[in-house]
Amino acid sequence: MRLSHVWLPRLLLILFLGQPLPVAYAKSNEPHWIRIHSSHFSILTDADITKAQEAVVRFEQLRAVFGQLLMKTRLNIPEPIDIIAFRSNEEFSKVAPAAPDPAIARGAFFLPGDDRVYFVLDLSKGDSWRGISRQFAQFFLNYNYPPAQPWFDAGFTEYFSSLRLTASQMQLGEDPASFLASLDDAHWLSLTDLFGTSQTDATKQPVVFGAESWLVMHYLLSQDKLSETGTYLGLVETQKLAIPDAIQKAYGVSAAQLEQVVKDHLHSLASAAKSQPASLSQSSAAPATADQIGSNTDPVPLPTAQALVAEMSLRVPEHRDQAHSDLNELTNDPKDDTAILHRALGWELMQKKDFDGAIDELARALTLDAQDPWTHYYLAVWKYREAQGSGEATKGLANMMQDLHIVLNWDREVAEAYAMLAMAQMEGGGVHAATDSIHAAMQLAPRNQTYLLDLAKIYLAGKNWDAATAMLERLSNNPNPEVAAGARQNLHDLPFLKKYGVPPKEEAASPAVPKPASSGLPPAQASAVAPKPAGTKSTSAKTPAPAEDSDENSDQAPATPAIDRRPIQYVKGKLISVDCSQNPAAVLTVSVGGKNLTLHTADYKSLTLVGADQFSCAWSNRSVAANYKATNKVEGDLVSLELY
Repeated sequence: MRLSHVWLPRLLLILFLGQPLPVAYAKSNEPHWIRIHSSHFSILTDADITKAQEAVVRFEQLRAVFGQLLMKTRLNIPEPIDIIAFRSNEEFSKVAPAAPDPAIARGAFFLPGDDRVYFVLDLSKGDSWRGISRQFAQFFLNYNYPPAQPWFDAGFTEYFSSLRLTASQMQLGEDPASFLASLDDAHWLSLTDLFGTSQTDATKQPVVFGAESWLVMHYLLSQDKLSETGTYLGLVETQKLAIPDAIQKAYGVSAAQLEQVVKDHLHSLASAAKSQPASLSQSSAAPATADQIGSNTDPVPLPTAQALVAEMSLRVPEHRDQAHSDLNELTNDPKDDTAILHRALGWELMQKKDFDGAIDELARALTLDAQDPWTHYYLAVWKYREAQGSGEATKGLANMMQDLHIVLNWDREVAEAYAMLAMAQMEGGGVHAATDSIHAAMQLAPRNQTYLLDLAKIYLAGKNWDAATAMLERLSNNPNPEVAAGARQNLHDLPFLKKYGVPPKEEAASPAVPKPASSGLPPAQASAVAPKPAGTKSTSAKTPAPAEDSDENSDQAPATPAIDRRPIQYVKGKLISVDCSQNPAAVLTVSVGGKNLTLHTADYKSLTLVGADQFSCAWSNRSVAANYKATNKVEGDLVSLELY
C-alpha cells in the first residue's frame, strides 16, 4: 500500500518519538560520564562536551607554553597524569581536601603520588585550571629540567602562574601575588644570598623569597637570558663553582652588577604598574589554539566512573573512609565489579604495608582484567616493597620483570617502572641490562637522586668499585637525607663487600627484647631479617668487617661464603636448541656471531626469565639475550635469559 504525502510525515514523527534518546539529552540531570582524549592528556568528566573540550584544550596549551618558555620541543611525562573534572561545585566539594587552600577556592587541587598524579577541577568555575598552574609547572620542571636551585623553581612557577589563556590568545608576566608591593617594603636578600637559599630556609621567609625569585625570573625571561641561566645552574650544581664565580662566568657580570640590574627592572615594573596596571603582562598568540588541538570522546559507564573517582579519593585523607566504603559497595554487585576496584583496594593496603591483603586484591583485579597495566604495575610494586621490607630476595623475580615490561609496553615513559626493572635485573644478575634500565629512568626523571643511588648499587653488583665509590662519596652529602644515609651505609659496607663478595650479615634482634603486639606487617616480614642486598638500610647492628691480616680476630670473623667470583657477561644471539635430557638441568646452544656458545643451568625451573612465563625445552630459533658466567671461551653458566 502506498502512503500518502499526508501520512508519511506523521509516521516518521511517530517513529522518531518512539526511539530512545541519548541519556545525556533525555535525562540531563542523571550522571553521565565521558572521557575526552587529546594528544597528551585524558580527562574524565561528567560535564557537558563543550566544557570538557575547553578543559583539555587548556591543558594542551599549558604544556605548550611550558615548552615554549624553556625552549623545549619534546617534554617528558614519566609519571602518568589523571585529570578528573566535575560539572558542579557540589560534586567537587565531596572529594576536595578540607585544607584552606586558595587553589581549592578557585576550583582545583593537585594530588601528588609515587605512581601517578591527579589534577582535579570544578568546571562550574571559570578558568579553574589556573588554581593548579603552579603545580603543573613544578611537575614538568621535575621531569624536564636538570636539578636547580630553589629560587629558580619558585621564580618560574610564580611567573607561570600569571598565565591567562583563551582559545587563541595568552597573557604572561603580570604580578601574580602583589609581589611588587612586598618588594617595595621588604628587606632585600642579596642576590648571592637568594641564589644560595636552601629549600628549608626558603620557608622561613616565603614572601620575600617568592617575590625576589619571581622578579629575577621576570627579568631573565624578559631579557631572553634563560640559556645563560642554564649555564649558571650547571656551574653551581654540577661543577660546584661558588655562586659569585658562576654568575660572573655565566652572565658576564659580577653578582653586584646583576643585582643592580634586577633592582632597576623592579623600578621599571613598579613605575609601569602605577601608570598602566595591565602593562606588566604581554599578549601574544597561544602556542596551541583550540582549532589545532584535536580530541575524541568515549562514554564511560557510571560504575566505572564511580570507581575511578573513589580510586582518586583514597588519596585524600579526610575522604579515604568514604572512598573505601564506595569501592566495597561497588564490589557487591557482580555487574559493577571491575579491576579498578580491586587494584585501588590493593594500593590502599600497600600503603598500610598489608602485603598479604594487597596481593589478594591485586590477584582478583588480574582475574577481572588480565591486561590492566595498573594492576601489573602494583604487582611489581608489591614484590619490590615486600622484598625491601623483609630484606629477603624478591619473590617471583621473573614475574615482576614481566609485569614491568607490560607496563612499559603500555607507556614507554614510566620512569619508576624502569627503576624497578633495573633493580630486578640487578638481582637476577643482569648488570648490563640493569644499567640500561636505570639510565632510562634517569633520563626521564633527571632530578630523582634515588636513581643515582640505584646506579651506584648496580656498580657495586658489577664490582665496578671505583665508579661506585666515587658516586657514593658524592651522594653521601646529598640534600635528600634518605639518599645520603643510603650512600653512607653502602660506603660503610664496601670493604666487607669487596673482601667477601656479600654485604655484612644482619644480626637477629636480641630475644630478650619483646616483640611489639602488632608490627603492622605480615608474619613473614616480622620474622628475623635475612642478609640484605648492598645498599639496604638497617636498624639492627651489623657484624663488623674483620681486619685484613689480624690473627686474633680470625675466630670471630664470619665464615667466608663460597663465592663465584667469575664476572657476569652479557651476550645477544640466536637460541639454536635446548637439551633437557638431564632434567631439571638444561643445556642451551646459542649462536653468537657465527660461533656456538653452550650455556648450562642446573635447574631451568628456577632460572630468571624475561619475555616468557616459563622455561620451554622446545625453544629453538629464538632471539635471546643472556647473562652468564664463562667457564671457558665456548661454555658458561646461565644467570638469566631474555627472549625477544
